[in-house]
Amino acid sequence: MRKRLLDWLYSFYHSLSRTYKRWLLMALDAVICFLAITGAFSLRDSVLPTPAIFTYSGQIIFLIAIKLLVFRLKGLYRPIVRYTDLEFVSTATQSVLVSSGILVFLAYLQGLWPLPRSILLIDALLTLISIVTTRIAIRSVFRQLHSYVNNCETCQQVVIYGAGVSGSQLARALAQEPTYQIIAFVDDNPELQQQVIQGIKVYPPTDLHRLWAQTPFNTVVLAMPALEAIRKREIIARLDTLPVSVKTIPPMRQLLSGEVSISQIRNVDVADLLGREEILPYPELLKINVTGKSVLVTGAGGSIGSELCRQVAQLSPKCLVLYELNEFALYNIDLELAEHYPHLKRIAYLGNVTDKNFFERVIRKHAVDTIYHAAAYKHVPLVESNADRGVYNNVFGTLTAAECAIANEVKNFVLISTDKAVRPTNIMGTSKRVAELIIQSLAELSNVPTCFAIVRFGNVLDSSGSVVPRFRRQIAQGKPITVTHPDITRYFMSIPEAVRLVMQAGAMASGGEVFLLEMGEPVRIYDLAVQMIRLSGLEPGRDIEIKFTGLRPGEKLYEELLIDGDNVRPTKHPKIYCANERTICWEKLQFSLEDLLTTIQSHNIEELIEILKRLVPEYIPSEQRRAEVALESMVKPSTTIS
Repeated sequence: MRKRLLDWLYSFYHSLSRTYKRWLLMALDAVICFLAITGAFSLRDSVLPTPAIFTYSGQIIFLIAIKLLVFRLKGLYRPIVRYTDLEFVSTATQSVLVSSGILVFLAYLQGLWPLPRSILLIDALLTLISIVTTRIAIRSVFRQLHSYVNNCETCQQVVIYGAGVSGSQLARALAQEPTYQIIAFVDDNPELQQQVIQGIKVYPPTDLHRLWAQTPFNTVVLAMPALEAIRKREIIARLDTLPVSVKTIPPMRQLLSGEVSISQIRNVDVADLLGREEILPYPELLKINVTGKSVLVTGAGGSIGSELCRQVAQLSPKCLVLYELNEFALYNIDLELAEHYPHLKRIAYLGNVTDKNFFERVIRKHAVDTIYHAAAYKHVPLVESNADRGVYNNVFGTLTAAECAIANEVKNFVLISTDKAVRPTNIMGTSKRVAELIIQSLAELSNVPTCFAIVRFGNVLDSSGSVVPRFRRQIAQGKPITVTHPDITRYFMSIPEAVRLVMQAGAMASGGEVFLLEMGEPVRIYDLAVQMIRLSGLEPGRDIEIKFTGLRPGEKLYEELLIDGDNVRPTKHPKIYCANERTICWEKLQFSLEDLLTTIQSHNIEELIEILKRLVPEYIPSEQRRAEVALESMVKPSTTIS
């Protein structure tokens, strides 16, 4: 019966028009004003004010009319009451003071006081208190009614970690959302602990388990947008033992730029688990090869290529040329750029980097100044089982692009490589190392108009080949997470960070260098999987299993960034380094490349592998590496996300 009555009240309220609701609120304010003036007489005379009410009835009606008129003119009825915040107190105060002031002014003009001055003062105070209290009460009742009527299993019981300015703003924003119920604040600052903010108590982090036992909550929101990654990692580790999902608010730079609002909470990004700060770029380096230049990006629809296009578009190039083999990927990035950068001159081409005639025509047509060569086959198992196609695309695609750049006097050419090119155990990594050798050899030639550079980095978060999107899908579907080996480790960086490295490296290159970013410590993939499960509010082994599938063909336990770590030198950017790796002179390399092309055309995979071994002596096929895996796992220390 009670539920039906509340449902009827809720639906009746929503059926009323906005105008009708305003008239109801004005009627309520008229009653409040009458009660306030009555209360003023009672407080002054300490008796029932019935005679006084009759004596001053005309003036009282006039006073109420003046108040309602001023309330309306001051906009007191414009805000929606259920969304009203305490900012309306200022408007209410002004409205009451103006209305009482008008009556005093009129009395002054008439030369007499229609109402005692003490009554006017007490009435103004009571009116203000009553108006504010009523608005807060209406808001509270509506929210409780809304929560009761719409009560569902999906309602999130939230603890906000961080009771500072951001936490307070977040609490205010979430208070408008019926799907969130704020249980408590948690903060490390002893001065804030045991305080009450917006009616919500602040607890120390040590009370989290006791708090959960008393009032179970299912979500913790980190409301500290400027928190360092290492500190955030410590807090997340502290929350590991609770069966809750951990979310966060957007980064400070997005809040300050107005891109997002503080209420747009999101899942904790896996980058928050890596224990390293994202390395910020030098803006002047980003612009050198882009602003006012004609820029071409190969593989423009891929994870790295598309982000390159986005960041290039922000830096006002003269022209942006998108070159991509995959039609759908090219369509997506071209459409995105058209929506976000309508004034950008951009041209999209469907083409293969191995098509020399077409690629050269594109370069010549647009007088390209800078080429970012991101086009490659990167998925290790696929290239391992399609060795001839993988080598042809990665090696001869790079050769074609580089030769076209030289022939058309392109000023800058940056090859995007991988840490898998260092002492490779797979075809993909070896083919990328051969591509590096091509760039290094061409850079050593005299009278070459193009400045060549190579950039290596580790695994890129959320790229098409990263484990992170796969883990997310498996967790969302409730399936076991598949990890190849319990001790496998990888370096990680974000896609924007990788792209900024590419652009800055090209600006600092003098010819043939290998550039790399300070990557921090490698991350153990098993620990990453455990953390992602726990951040989803689940328990590894109970809610989500972790299965070991064994190393895939060509896969290593750990990756490196340099073949020879002794020749690393600093650059203009303190977190970017460069080195000059072993090279092969162009005359000798040409003959090997001709042999390599012949074996690809004949589909002779065994001979292809032998040529790759001669070109890249560090290459040890995965079959030979199997015997070394156990030794690697004992010798190489693993880095754990705690």
